Amino acid sequence: MSKVVLITGGSSGIGKAIGIYLKEKGFKVYGTSRNPEKLIDFDAFNLIELDVNDLSSITNGITHVINEEGRIDVLINNAGIGITGPIEETPQEEIHKAFQTNLYGPISVMKSVIPHMREAKNGLIINITSIAGYMGLPYRGVYSATKSALEMITEAMRMEVSDFGIKMTNVAPGDFVTNIASSRFHSPVENNSPYKKTYSNTLELMNSQVNKGGDPVDVARMIHKIITTDKPKVHYKVGEFLQRFSIVLKRILPDKTYEKLLRNHYKL
Repeated sequence: MSKVVLITGGSSGIGKAIGIYLKEKGFKVYGTSRNPEKLIDFDAFNLIELDVNDLSSITNGITHVINEEGRIDVLINNAGIGITGPIEETPQEEIHKAFQTNLYGPISVMKSVIPHMREAKNGLIINITSIAGYMGLPYRGVYSATKSALEMITEAMRMEVSDFGIKMTNVAPGDFVTNIASSRFHSPVENNSPYKKTYSNTLELMNSQVNKGGDPVDVARMIHKIITTDKPKVHYKVGEFLQRFSIVLKRILPDKTYEKLLRNHYKL
């Protein structure tokens, strides 16, 4: 029987690439969107309504897949949003929104799926985090924090659910060409802000790299590899060598030396 895969945030970007790749490999794929009715031409795979910020929407979406297929073999928590800005000047409601979507939402989806996987004594949960979650990046601190927190949640939950036959892992992508930049919240650059110069420089650097990322299909290949392995690792990283190597450097270099590398990169 084909494994049933549920991908949150599956209508575009990395989620869509994963869905298309897995469908081509013979999996039964369900992607989610907050407003699938606006995507009437979407035919890559099954697309259902699910908002990770709405508990009733999560329950309804998961119930729909269970009713259709009888099970969910693989959950891929991919839905997320970007956010940039000096933490001091980032509106509190936007900080809450980022944590709600990138952390609390995935937790809610897992809590809704795990009982079904426990009953089946089988299941795999893959949380899409970010290489940015391994370091506090200037003017991306909130985003880094949401992804770092999801990494830690996964580490803990993976041990808690292991007795139920449920496996769990993280996949941290680097920079890939997606539409996340178009939906990212940017704190405005204020003329009277003490951060104006350095924040502007950082935004300029980030925007210059938007279309220089890798192909999201590389993430899809990694996801397929994980699904087809018997014993997934705790963490996976996928991206350019230097992005992945930056995590190694953070682990081996003195804190201030690593900080200096980041400051030089961002021209701070």
